[in-house]
Amino acid sequence: MTTISGSHFLVIGATGVLGAVVARQLVGAGAQVTLSGRSTDVLDRLAAELGSSVIGTVSADLTHPGAPDEIAQACGDIDGLVYAAGVVAFGPVTELDDETLDELLLVNVLAYIRLIRAVSPQLRRDSTVVQISAVVAESPTAGMAAYSASKAALSAFGKALTLEVRRQGIRVVDVRPPHTETGLVNRAIAGSAPRLPQGKDPEAVAARIVRAIADGEKDLPASEFS
Repeated sequence: MTTISGSHFLVIGATGVLGAVVARQLVGAGAQVTLSGRSTDVLDRLAAELGSSVIGTVSADLTHPGAPDEIAQACGDIDGLVYAAGVVAFGPVTELDDETLDELLLVNVLAYIRLIRAVSPQLRRDSTVVQISAVVAESPTAGMAAYSASKAALSAFGKALTLEVRRQGIRVVDVRPPHTETGLVNRAIAGSAPRLPQGKDPEAVAARIVRAIADGEKDLPASEFS
């Protein structure tokens, strides 16, 4: 079991729909949060909404290699990290340009690895790291090959990270939710989304993630959200 109340969580991607909902639910469970995202205006509005539970905000563009270090310097010691940042792209590999590929890997994988490297000294014993991957890590999808690969890489990194940090009492939770109605598919960095079934409710997905944090779970496959 993990006590969320009184803990300090760093939420990356807090300006996204799912990241914001997770931040709200953590605060609702008694946590304090440091919020990070790309949009200063959205960060400021969320911080104002959450009030005194917000320790600080860090506006950072994860496509910049120095962003993880900037975040680490600003957040101080933490009891938990939620990595909810991510981008998506659609289309066949033959139409995938280098700029799109680079951004997919930078935001979905490399920035996370750099962030873990940067904040490791600040993770208190018995802290929790939550990485939000996607169902495509389990079931790679045509027309989303590079996105699928980036999310599978995120999951693989988390499995290895678990082995490296367990002696410090740090728990890594790999979360692979099905398609969720966050609007991300409408903000694709390339291509257009195929017709998709109705996605999961972000509130319900966030609630399941927060429950996993509290209950000491380590793996949340897509089947856990059905």
